[in-house]
Amino acid sequence: MSNIIEYSGEPNDAAIALFLQDDNGDKLTDILVDALDEAFRILSDDLVGGSLN
Repeated sequence: MSNIIEYSGEPNDAAIALFLQDDNGDKLTDILVDALDEAFRILSDDLVGGSLN
C-alpha cells in the first residue's frame, strides 16, 4: 500500500459551497492549510532527495 496522497487539481465546487453554506469557513481553511503544508513537505522531500528535475 502506498503512502502517497493524491489531490485533484481542481477543488470540488459543491464541497466548497457546502462548507460556506454551513458557515464552516474555519474548517475549510484548516483543510486548505493542511493540503498546502503537505504540498510543501513533498517539495521539501524532493529537494533534499535530489529528485527535482
